[in-house]
Amino acid sequence: MKITHLSTFVVTTQKTMPFTDLSGHWAAEAITYVYGNGLMNGTSDTTFAPDESLNRAMLATILYRLSGEPAARGEGKTFMDVAPDTWYTSAVAWASANGIVTGYSNGSFGPDDTITREQMAAILYRYARYKGYDLSAQAALDGYADAAQVSAYAADAMKWAVGSGLITGTSGTTLSPAGSAT
Repeated sequence: MKITHLSTFVVTTQKTMPFTDLSGHWAAEAITYVYGNGLMNGTSDTTFAPDESLNRAMLATILYRLSGEPAARGEGKTFMDVAPDTWYTSAVAWASANGIVTGYSNGSFGPDDTITREQMAAILYRYARYKGYDLSAQAALDGYADAAQVSAYAADAMKWAVGSGLITGTSGTTLSPAGSAT
């Protein structure tokens, strides 16, 4: 799956890029897109912090905003570590109600936890399924020396994310499933 479905999401309000930390950054174009479309904000009025690790609450919020910030419908899991009045509460409730996030086995969500590459793959996979996107792209992971380190819950999602080109190895032979995402 290519991210062609995002191409229909257009900037409706032009925003001037206020960030001083993007010059020459490899993701500057993508950051312009997500900021201009209101999917992400900076870490301050003048910085985006493009190399800062993404946390679990951030990814849930990005997907929630991408979906138009819909109301949560149905019964989602309530997480003991998601207070009712945070900037990400609605996003996590929506993502949980729609099976996009599942949290940890101890009943927590870990909103401030740095998201791992395999967690990101699993959440993106569930989001793609929720949206009805094509999930048929699959890549063999056996070319990566650390493929056996991919957790069982994330195996299909990681194969899909690699096969779709959403995730690449951190080197030609290393997938780093437990590594962090920025």
